[in-house]
Amino acid sequence: MELVAVLPFVALLALVLWQLAVAGQAAWMSGAAARAAARAQAVGGDPAAAARGVLPGRLERDLQVSAERDGAVRVKLDVPAVAGARHLTTIQSHARFQLQG
Repeated sequence: MELVAVLPFVALLALVLWQLAVAGQAAWMSGAAARAAARAQAVGGDPAAAARGVLPGRLERDLQVSAERDGAVRVKLDVPAVAGARHLTTIQSHARFQLQG
């Protein structure tokens, strides 16, 4: 009987942990996308295409890439929700790549 009472809480805990894992992956991947976009911009490539090439499909849906005057690139992407809403929040990463030599 106690097991049946605890199962909803176990399911909720699993859902929260899964959402934290998805948010962590989005944060990690936004940094990688910003670095790839900055490298592409430094060599004259397309920063948006480079950022999209790094991200998995569900993270690149609402991707926004903006280049700044100092050669930096800002990447914004939405954290997808595991259940319910379309997305929870937006993560923003910033990177700059300078050629050496």
